[in-house]
Amino acid sequence: MHLWLIHPAYELHRDEYLHLDQARHLAWGYDSVPPFTSWISWIILQLGNGVFWVKFFPALFGALTMAVVWKTIEVLKGNLFALVLGAFAVLFSGMARLNILFQPNSADVLFWTLFYYTIVQYINTENKQWLMKAALVFAFSFLDKYNIVFLVLGMLPAILLTPYRKIFLSTQLYWCLLVALLIVSPNIIWQIRNHFPVIHHMQTLASTQLVHVNRIDFLKEQILFFAGALFILLAAFISFFTYPPFYKYRLFFGSFIFTLLLFVYFKAKGYYGVGLYPILLAFGAVYLEKILTGGWRYYLRPLAIAIPLLLFIPMVKIAFPLQPPAVIQQNAKRYKALDLLRWEDGKDHALPQDFADMLGWKELAFKVDKAFDLIADSSHTLVLCENYGEAGAINYYSSHKNISAVMLEGDYYKWFLADSRLLKNIVLVKDIGNPDTALTKERQLFKTVLPAGAIENKYAREQGTRIFVLKEYEGSMLLKDKIIALRNSQ
Repeated sequence: MHLWLIHPAYELHRDEYLHLDQARHLAWGYDSVPPFTSWISWIILQLGNGVFWVKFFPALFGALTMAVVWKTIEVLKGNLFALVLGAFAVLFSGMARLNILFQPNSADVLFWTLFYYTIVQYINTENKQWLMKAALVFAFSFLDKYNIVFLVLGMLPAILLTPYRKIFLSTQLYWCLLVALLIVSPNIIWQIRNHFPVIHHMQTLASTQLVHVNRIDFLKEQILFFAGALFILLAAFISFFTYPPFYKYRLFFGSFIFTLLLFVYFKAKGYYGVGLYPILLAFGAVYLEKILTGGWRYYLRPLAIAIPLLLFIPMVKIAFPLQPPAVIQQNAKRYKALDLLRWEDGKDHALPQDFADMLGWKELAFKVDKAFDLIADSSHTLVLCENYGEAGAINYYSSHKNISAVMLEGDYYKWFLADSRLLKNIVLVKDIGNPDTALTKERQLFKTVLPAGAIENKYAREQGTRIFVLKEYEGSMLLKDKIIALRNSQ
């Protein structure tokens, strides 16, 4: 999929580099995400760590999501038309954008859809084995992304408003919850031992990113994600109240409303809610199949199938990095009209943020390698960066396989603390936003301080990031201890 939807001018996304680095530091948790993505990263590493495999797994999760939608359609007694309509609604939607990036999001949508599927099966069969399957799906979803908690919080009041609230009197339910707790317990224990970094991560996210999220924009993004399938979603909502076979599934309507309200209240990013929709597309596709039967309505079926594709086509060049940066800049009005140029800082820029986050990394790694080669004593040299995109990209593209670039926050700081080398030199990567251009502190500690280049790609989010060589540390305490002391004093 990435061969079709990503122009060769773009590289991996900054988040992908972090997840790929986690493969070399397997744990039951990380500061920003649970461990599931690192397991996939480890598989990618064993397969050679190539871009093909990096892009393969999110595409696979997207394909599996479509398969679950198909299985749901079959359970709801849909036939060929419903299966094709459901497939087109999933394939030609904003989900495709999630599925070109190796992040927890594509698996998150799959797990949401699979969880809803188990509830459909439970309602359809009243077989409590499906509750255990739901618990297993919840547990692995939790280990992928904590976002699944919003699904459960939204579904609980929906269940309480239906006759299915009797399930809370079933001991089987609590056995299932215990199994789920056992599966996720290693991650919870990791959180406890590390003083709940997820809380710090959420606070940072709220203060630096979510603070710029407009609630109305969140709702607009929900429409944009499934613009070509809005009529199918509307059909799903109508079916819960007008199509007798679907009356028993009304809790899905309530769950959708409650979960969406939670996302709006907490000012969530637009893509957090994508997992709500695939299961609804299954209901809508089956209902449309039932009403587009006989007479002139039957001939509307080809149009219904074509609509998701026809509305997707004009969105492709805007929603995906299909064009080189210069072409996008020339057509900025089109992107600005859809508010796609606004970044997490609340300001408009030349490119959509995700696109700018896919540029400049190879240039950075190449220039860091040149700086690294200027130091004869490379085994005692630290590559120190200021964000995880820089560190991860250097580790991914560098010709020095054990370069082990780090930053002094999050997971990289833990990995830095675990590094037992005696350090004497640093290749320093400094963001353009860092005001200390003279390196005042560094010049007091090192015999030689040399500039060694900067990122020149004007479209990259990292444009202007500078590289310095710091040779022959002359401080009175160990360099590693000095770095820790300086970090803690800030």
